Amino acid sequence: MGDGKPALSPVDVAAIGRDPAALEVFYRRHVADVTRFVARRISDPHTIDDLTTEAFLAAIDSAERYQDGRGTPRAWLLGIARNVVAAEWRRHAGELDKAQRAGGHRHLDGDDIARLEEQIDAQRAARGLYATLTVLPERLRSVIELVDLDGLPLAEAAAALGIRDGTARVRLHRARKRLKAAFPNHATPARPPASATSPLAKGASS
Repeated sequence: MGDGKPALSPVDVAAIGRDPAALEVFYRRHVADVTRFVARRISDPHTIDDLTTEAFLAAIDSAERYQDGRGTPRAWLLGIARNVVAAEWRRHAGELDKAQRAGGHRHLDGDDIARLEEQIDAQRAARGLYATLTVLPERLRSVIELVDLDGLPLAEAAAALGIRDGTARVRLHRARKRLKAAFPNHATPARPPASATSPLAKGASS
């Protein structure tokens, strides 16, 4: 899924852990994608901010192991973000307690919160679709989530999950079939239409 910008080379990605300039380019290019990704799954602005930051920190830690043949930088980063969100749900058993977590958040000013809340509103439909995917086992849900919810091409979703394209294709087919069986009176949940770039995305890439 191209964004009209030149792709970062594997060397650029590998350098983000040691080169602040490379990290700045990488962050500006991908922060809007990661924020949208998290906002499709989480509805609290402070938690979205925390998890977006955690995803980039995890990317910095594993940057030296990035391999171009295993997917684009975006797919690799969204795979990391997915693991970060999953770990958050496991830590809190599905209950993101804002009151208990508030003390650990970095300070967000009014503009930060407003931008994140706009993103939360923009992803409201996607969060509803995400909830319907809980009827699927994890190995099927992970593929349909990345393809039909997040809009990754099948090959990039496979790379993000560390599985073969053929395996991803089979799991996507089975996931869609199971959803159709689970919701026989409704259309199979599909990716929400792409919306215009949000103020948050504009600010992140400026």
